[in-house]
Amino acid sequence: MTDATTQPVLDVTPRKIKLYAWVLAGVLVVGHTAVALLLKAGGNTGLTFRTSDQAGMILIGAVLASGALLFTRPRLHLGPDGVTVRNLLNANTYPWDVVQGFTFPEDSQFAHLDLPHDEFVAIWAIQARDGELAVQALHRAREIAAAYRA
Repeated sequence: MTDATTQPVLDVTPRKIKLYAWVLAGVLVVGHTAVALLLKAGGNTGLTFRTSDQAGMILIGAVLASGALLFTRPRLHLGPDGVTVRNLLNANTYPWDVVQGFTFPEDSQFAHLDLPHDEFVAIWAIQARDGELAVQALHRAREIAAAYRA
C-alpha cells in the first residue's frame, strides 16, 4: 500500500509564455509611464494635460500589464485527487475515473486532456512553443496517469 508521500505528483508550467508575459508587462508599464511623463513636457499644442491625466495613463499601463500577466497562470497538476488544469481564468479538477488520456494533436498549440464522449480540455501549461520541455512533460503526464489508473 502506498501513502500520499510516495504517490507520483507532477506540476507543469509553461516556460516561454511566462517570459514573454513578464517582458510585455514591463514594456507596458514603462511605456505608459514614459508617455504619462511626456504629456506635460510637450510644447504649446493647445492641449492641457493635468496630473490626473498622467495618473490615468499609468493606471491604464498597469491594468494592461495585469492582463498580460494572466499568461503566467497556466498550470497542470497531477496528483492523487486527479488532474487539475488551470488556464488563464479558471481551474478545474478532473478525477482519475474520467481522464481518458493526454494528447497533443497535430497543428495544435496546446496539449489536450481527453475526457469521455469525445470532450477535451486544452492544457495551456503544455505548449508547442516550449519544444522538448513540452514533449517531456507530456510523456511524464502519461506515465503518471497510467500509474494512477492501474
